[in-house]
Amino acid sequence: MTITPLHDPDWRGFASDNYAGVHPEVLTALAAANGGHQVAYGEDRYTARLREVVREHFGERAEVFPVFNGTGANVISLTSVLPRWGAVIAASTAHINTDEAGAPERMTGIKLLTVAAPDGKLTAGLIAREAWGWGNEHRAQPLAVSITQTTELGTLYRPEELRSITDFAHAHGMAVHMDGSRLWNAGAALGVPFREFTTDAGVDVLSLGGTKNGLLGVEAVVVLDPDRATGLRYLRKLTMQLTSKMRFASAQLLALFDDDLGVRSAAHANAMAARLRAALEDGLADGTLSGVAFTQDTDANAIFATLPTDAADRIRERVRFYDWDRSRGEVRWMTSWDTTEADVERFVSVVREELGRG
Repeated sequence: MTITPLHDPDWRGFASDNYAGVHPEVLTALAAANGGHQVAYGEDRYTARLREVVREHFGERAEVFPVFNGTGANVISLTSVLPRWGAVIAASTAHINTDEAGAPERMTGIKLLTVAAPDGKLTAGLIAREAWGWGNEHRAQPLAVSITQTTELGTLYRPEELRSITDFAHAHGMAVHMDGSRLWNAGAALGVPFREFTTDAGVDVLSLGGTKNGLLGVEAVVVLDPDRATGLRYLRKLTMQLTSKMRFASAQLLALFDDDLGVRSAAHANAMAARLRAALEDGLADGTLSGVAFTQDTDANAIFATLPTDAADRIRERVRFYDWDRSRGEVRWMTSWDTTEADVERFVSVVREELGRG
């Protein structure tokens, strides 16, 4: 059977790492997991091996629960650490607040308490703005903190920053959730084991990303402290996140851990973002480019910048990307595991041409 692609496999943009396809090594892992029968719903050999590998990377008490998507992982994670009267403190830019259609609140009945964080990063001081009112029956009880690594603004928490947050949260009776949709990019940027900026930093439950790093519809919830996050076996099913053929989900996650594929792929994405930013900064420095200004640090694979909206619209007609805040001309450029140096050079050339027209 011959199947003709319906798209140009050489077309790539800078809109989202979700645009990228499945990594070839992941496809190989899926093929290896195929054939014959394996027990459904997680009683297969691949999921058993995944449990072992996750404990090797996150600690001997870690428990892993593969799910379909990041929103599901976040909803399950937060539900597992909060009663119905609980609230979670998060940055106003957090994905759970801006891009999940109210799912954490609608699906679980919890309340989001958000604080402004200009760089996307919470601190103990920022958390303290909403960490009050315990025992007040008129207020949702702040019983959890959710942080994103890397953040929605492309910035990165260092282990010591995370420890400051978790110490504050735990001292006030709050659990800590980490949305790690781009945890692999954070690991590659920090150059330290996952455990150092998750379990050892005091995080209680983790949403472990996969789709943004070459997987096909697979994420996971990783419980780092089973004393704080409970009921995952039941929550995953009642939130419609339990896959029957779990061997294929687990095989993909295993592929990211095998031979450091996940970190290698994320490191490449990070390097392409750094290359793109450096090329534009070089143009600004030597006067051959003007009209671009960067609004956030580029710690991983996201670049935030401002440029004239008319130029942004012309550039976008040639290379896809998204506005972030159109009112001030802010855009977001994302790189992925399959971004090439040629892609970066071509995009820089387009930016130069269109800004030059202005």
